[in-house]
Amino acid sequence: GIARIARKICVTHETDLARITAFAEETGITHAVIGPEAPLEAGVVDVLTAAGVACVGPTRMAARIETDKAFCRDLMTHHHIGGNPAYRVFHDTAEAIAFVKDHDGDLAIKPIGLTGGKGVRIMGEQVDLAGAIDYIQQIKGEVVFEERLIGEEFTLQAFVDGFHIVPMPLVQDHKRAFEGDTGPNTGGMGSYSMPDHMLPFVSRKDHTAALSIMASVVAAMAKEGYPYKGILYGQFMNTAEGPKVIEFNARFGDPEAMNVLTLLCSDMTKVITGITEGTLSASNVAFECAATVCKYLVPEGYPAAPKTGRPLVFGDNGDAILYYANVDERDGRFFTLTSRTLAFVGKADTLAKAEHIAEQAASAIKGSVHHRRDIGTQTLLDQRIAHMKELR
Repeated sequence: GIARIARKICVTHETDLARITAFAEETGITHAVIGPEAPLEAGVVDVLTAAGVACVGPTRMAARIETDKAFCRDLMTHHHIGGNPAYRVFHDTAEAIAFVKDHDGDLAIKPIGLTGGKGVRIMGEQVDLAGAIDYIQQIKGEVVFEERLIGEEFTLQAFVDGFHIVPMPLVQDHKRAFEGDTGPNTGGMGSYSMPDHMLPFVSRKDHTAALSIMASVVAAMAKEGYPYKGILYGQFMNTAEGPKVIEFNARFGDPEAMNVLTLLCSDMTKVITGITEGTLSASNVAFECAATVCKYLVPEGYPAAPKTGRPLVFGDNGDAILYYANVDERDGRFFTLTSRTLAFVGKADTLAKAEHIAEQAASAIKGSVHHRRDIGTQTLLDQRIAHMKELR
């Protein structure tokens, strides 16, 4: 998708910093927008900045808000930032296992480092005590234990220039592989947003609280000496007591980026220069008042054992917007790879219309792929609303 509209491309490993920097210098690139987390952890922003390229993305030290879960929790604690669940950090396998055995109640088990959105294990939901111990051994005790949060998840993303923060529409992602929120966690099977940029189970008070938490994190990082520039992604659990932070990502969420960028009606170059020059202003950022529904097609067997190299036959996309993901193109034909294949986004004045557009396009693809048909449906939304009312 990018290759078709680019003047020149360089295909290399995302953490090949020397090649990435050389390509930027060869082509006279002045600005870079960093998509994935792995190059952020490797310090791609640091080397590009040193080469004179302005970056939408945090430095390696600032990216720890995502790449080091212990750092994130400790930062929030040190600066007395709200929304931080109870947690414990361990670096020793035996000590971590002893803590789990003695703990009364369920926990969220999170590896300290990056896991591609698939690393969390919830006791009482995904694993029992024996499964928790086995998982701790797999990750060699480098773990953060957090209280298990009960509520409804939502995503709040924001543009950040180091000090100023401009929020984007709220989105809800769906991590579970199968309909009805069943199956293993994935990188995200799809997402939706509403015409008013809110979600019906998130009050204005909840939204204000979540945005305040994110602004406090940005301020804390500036105080610590590593100002945060780029996209800050906040994944929250809306609990009976208000929003709690599940995690932060140091970049756009996938699939949530497809919802919000589809709605962005401002000049993206002005947003980019605002972030890189420290002049970001809400007056330069506007989003269309429409609903969006994003549905991912994934290989059969995903995420545990995806079937790769299987051909895809495209149908009628209708009014849906197609975003390519982990797909191979050979001689004009498309084939599955190991991760999510491609996504369709429907945009309309109502959620029902947007869902219909996305569903029609996704259903028209033939091959060894599947998608969640329930994402963006009123039935699923009503369940979210009812759950939130029950909690409060």
